[in-house]
Amino acid sequence: MLSRDTKSQKAEKEPKKKLELRAKRTFSEEFKKQKVKELVNKQISIGELSKLYDVSTTSVYRWLYKYSPHHKRGTTQVVQMESEAQKTKLLQQRVAELERIVGQKQIEIDFLNELITVAGAELKVDLKKTFCTKP
Repeated sequence: MLSRDTKSQKAEKEPKKKLELRAKRTFSEEFKKQKVKELVNKQISIGELSKLYDVSTTSVYRWLYKYSPHHKRGTTQVVQMESEAQKTKLLQQRVAELERIVGQKQIEIDFLNELITVAGAELKVDLKKTFCTKP
């Protein structure tokens, strides 16, 4: 445990850090419009823009509401558009195709297992035991 003298000596050696405030920045209207255009064209996300220029996401949303004709405060954006419905349909078709392939492979596995069983019975040798790999 440090004594009071050593604590005060350490405090004297370390310079006090000043509280540094960030200078107030103002972005031009043209800059804001350009960044909103990038947001609308999905070239950058709100989070990326916020981190890149060290701006709060609230400010970015204000820019978006002010300078974008498509985004207005209080409006609801519909996510299930035709393109989303088309994507969902394609994904469902892909799932059905993969399920069909898995079913075919399972039938093939069942057939080969039955083949081994029948061959083992005819040869009077337990092929499953004989040819299994050791753990």
